Amino acid sequence: MHKFIADFHIHSHYSRAVSKDMNIQELDKWAKRKGIAVMGTGDFTHPEWIKELKEFVLKNVTDTANATRFVLSVEISSIYAKGGKVRKVHTIILAPSFEAAQEINKQLGWRGNLHSDGRPILGLDVKELAKIVFATSDKCLVIPAHVWTPWFSVFGSKSGFNSLEECFEELTPQIYAIETGLSSDPAMNWRVEKLDSVALISNSDSHSGRKIGREANIFDGEMSYAAIYEAIKYGAPARAGERSGKPAKLVGTIEFFPEEGKYHYDGHRACGVSWQPTETKAHQGKCSVCGKKVTVGVMSRVDDLATRPLNEKPREALEFISTVPLEEIISSALGVGPVSKAVQKEYNHLLEAFANEFEILLEADIDRVSKESLPIIGEGLRRVREGKLHIKPGYDGEFGKVEIFTEEERNNFKTRAVEQTV
Repeated sequence: MHKFIADFHIHSHYSRAVSKDMNIQELDKWAKRKGIAVMGTGDFTHPEWIKELKEFVLKNVTDTANATRFVLSVEISSIYAKGGKVRKVHTIILAPSFEAAQEINKQLGWRGNLHSDGRPILGLDVKELAKIVFATSDKCLVIPAHVWTPWFSVFGSKSGFNSLEECFEELTPQIYAIETGLSSDPAMNWRVEKLDSVALISNSDSHSGRKIGREANIFDGEMSYAAIYEAIKYGAPARAGERSGKPAKLVGTIEFFPEEGKYHYDGHRACGVSWQPTETKAHQGKCSVCGKKVTVGVMSRVDDLATRPLNEKPREALEFISTVPLEEIISSALGVGPVSKAVQKEYNHLLEAFANEFEILLEADIDRVSKESLPIIGEGLRRVREGKLHIKPGYDGEFGKVEIFTEEERNNFKTRAVEQTV
């Protein structure tokens, strides 16, 4: 048995607003840099992308020793009417084989245009989508994506449902997992007791190589689709008694600090209004500047559906680790942008000194990190591990801002460094 990290939800260069460099070679390169052993392909419904994936497999079929493993995955956007409301729900599908993926594509191709976007938009009830997928193969996984996001999710404040049962009806027992999304973490989801019946997974939803792994999943055991399927199926707290004897298990997840997600708080970005749930209720949900309704974010939506108090953990819940991407830690330490030359120099140097980014973030000795780079970068890593951060929460599509060091703290580190060399 050995641990490995997987990120199932990403997008290819065939999706809108995605880097043109998001090809299979780029995914492979960044997976190795990050320390991800298993990557989702994303976008398998796109005819050109699935063709590229097949060609990649044929060319690399013999190079398996240190190769990144890929799982066929796609995110579907469903927009449809149900229960007197327009629903907008995003769903991740994992398929066990090209044959299964192609059959899904055939069925969905009759119902919508798969050529226009790597994340296709279909006027198809999510339950009907799940029926099609499960009829193709009972080893497919249907996973509601970023479940709390306001605009496009199963629990979203704008167009979602109040339970999985409302959405999937009799198919609910076949929904084995949900994706918590960047704006929530497992602790927030633990507040909803009904979610004890599903595994909580996390993925990056990356649109560029460097964002891969900003959230991910930790498994222990056999690295195969069948084993991963079993691990997710039995990853729910309510199914803890059925986990033993499986070829792999879901150990937990690697998370954003949820405040950093772009829908954590309620608010109205155009007016600069950002509120906690109590403030939104006090203003009856209307922006204090323009009077329009604010976008109700993840924290409020969890509050609405919560049946447990804060900080209460269900029995057999899996663990999670909250962290900040290494480039952001270095950026905060140096006081310059994450894609600046100074940050990239330190980032690349650390990757040469250690196996990969996750080894640095989760396991590396902080003193060694300080010696290999700069003491302030080691201190930044220590603060992230201890959760000693200042985060201005994200709201209404605006990512939260993480502050590890103030300008004064950075200057103090520079002064001490100069004094120590004199």
